Amino acid sequence: MKHNIKYNRIKEVLCEKGVKQIWLAEQLGKTFRQVNSYVTNTSQPSIPVLYEIARILNVSPNDLLRSIEELNIV
Repeated sequence: MKHNIKYNRIKEVLCEKGVKQIWLAEQLGKTFRQVNSYVTNTSQPSIPVLYEIARILNVSPNDLLRSIEELNIV
């Protein structure tokens, strides 16, 4: 995985929804540290966790991912 590439939009979606990372961590049953690593793109959630985050936030899993164009890796 390339460093400094923001693969997900979890931070933006949390802001749009007015939701805090600690709340998401509680909903997921994960630590704040783990959720923070997703939000800061330090690590990426597994596909099942990404789908669970999407369900909790009531968005499409695609809404949590950056497009290829945004990533500029084509």
